[in-house]
Amino acid sequence: MKLSIDTKKCSGHARCFAVAPDVFDVDDSGYAVPIDRAVDVPLDPAVEAGIAACPERSIVLA
Repeated sequence: MKLSIDTKKCSGHARCFAVAPDVFDVDDSGYAVPIDRAVDVPLDPAVEAGIAACPERSIVLA
């Protein structure tokens, strides 16, 4: 599966980074840094936590 972030939807809450700093990164303003990487299934719990923490649902798993 592929993990990416729709940076147009990100509002800079930095919740993904707060719950999964080893997976997600944010800039100095709290906006998610674009990522485009493959992730294994079943998902690492940190990936699941970061996705669930995003209020804008800007983290895409396809």
